[in-house]
Amino acid sequence: MTLTALTIGQARDGLRRKEFTARELADAYVRAMEAVRPLNVYLMETPDRALAAARQSDARLQKGEGLPLDGIPVAVKDLFCTEGVETTAASKILAGFVPPYESTVTANLWRSGALMLGKVNLDEFAMGSATISGARGPTENPWRRRGDNRPLVPGGSSGGSAAAVAARAALAATGTDTGGSIRQPASFCGIVGLKPTYGRCSRWGIVAFASSLDQAGPMTRDVRDAAIMLQAMAGHDPKDATSAPLPVPNFEAAVGRSVKGLRVGIPKEYRLDGMPTEIEMLWRRGIEWVKEAGATTVDISLKMTKYALATYYIIAPAEASSNLARYDGVRFGLRVPGESLEAMYENTRGHGFGAEVRRRVLIGTYVLSAGYYDAYYLKAQKVRTLIARDFDEAFKRCDAILTPTAPSPAFAIGEKMDDPIAMYLNDVFTVPVNLAGLPAISVPAGLSGDGLPLGLQVIGKAFDEETMLRVAAVLEDAAGFDAVPAFVAGSA
Repeated sequence: MTLTALTIGQARDGLRRKEFTARELADAYVRAMEAVRPLNVYLMETPDRALAAARQSDARLQKGEGLPLDGIPVAVKDLFCTEGVETTAASKILAGFVPPYESTVTANLWRSGALMLGKVNLDEFAMGSATISGARGPTENPWRRRGDNRPLVPGGSSGGSAAAVAARAALAATGTDTGGSIRQPASFCGIVGLKPTYGRCSRWGIVAFASSLDQAGPMTRDVRDAAIMLQAMAGHDPKDATSAPLPVPNFEAAVGRSVKGLRVGIPKEYRLDGMPTEIEMLWRRGIEWVKEAGATTVDISLKMTKYALATYYIIAPAEASSNLARYDGVRFGLRVPGESLEAMYENTRGHGFGAEVRRRVLIGTYVLSAGYYDAYYLKAQKVRTLIARDFDEAFKRCDAILTPTAPSPAFAIGEKMDDPIAMYLNDVFTVPVNLAGLPAISVPAGLSGDGLPLGLQVIGKAFDEETMLRVAAVLEDAAGFDAVPAFVAGSA
């Protein structure tokens, strides 16, 4: 087995047994990072930094003092501030911005011994479901439809992170999830994507999109790796007022534990009109898999689900319009001069923001404006409370919830670009979780008729990632998903 085919668990064990060095592992991933350039995955490569950190890891491992993630090469979504390394959020308006500080999540990873390979692509300011709206062009999914070589989207907004892990150009990656931006690309790329409970991981140093919804999480090859990464990323941070002051459990210990006696909820509202038969069939297989593992399934109702997308697309743009007001050409980033201060603001934001970001800022400003605030924003917040209440009621009857992750497999680049509504519908199964602040994970569980990955989603109770991981591991074992993308198969 090549070094880039190992999971974090396997690589960690191999490093500790001195079967290979951190330097050898880093070298393998630096070559893989170069090989993946045609897919436009990395916006910024930092091989020298990775190799320097690998030398430090080897010194610790040699002494038997290895850290939890010593020598593990990871990719960082270019939404996380990285000290001394350009952070752009894939936007022209932040071109050349080099943060003088490190985000808490990435600082936690480096403290655990992980190595940074580089910064990966995303939808501009994390606004999108396809990783096509970034200032430096779209990222291609390493998968291809059977008999069709058209490039596919990797999902979004964490599409660069998902593509890097799927193409074996990173052992793991950080992502952020505002309405499904970890789980949907994980489903499209055939990897595991975990969105923790809101507050489990610090948001400090992450470029803000919608502050009450954004949450960092890991993107990995398997469920155990997601648990290992989350262990390192999570923890209370006094710099983030929304960070939960709770101890971090041993997430890895939950993986592999029996699900016998657990109750898994099946929400009737997630059976959509026109949903592809293969998604419905995969969901049914998932239900059988958890039953065979000893869990019982219960039918539940999440009746406010039909309002979730509309609610999200009022709240998220409203918060975005507020957060993005700081990009004015005065303090940092792009500045386009004008005859007056107001003209400079207009020129800077007009040239610096892409079409999707401008669209969401306009929507957000509209719903927050006088005369519309009560009709839209306030009403959306009330519906959000009802969506959260639905989940609270459901969890009185079950321990976890099982649904599909996305309503389709990956689609071709350009297929939905002219239809924002069709693009927004990609998040129909993932958005309710963010509105309720709950944890959820996507597990690759099968292939479509075209040979593309399909994922199943497990939703957990707030701060009960452990039960969620137990169910996810059972699905992973039963599915036995071992398919590799065309990009990897072609280079093998």
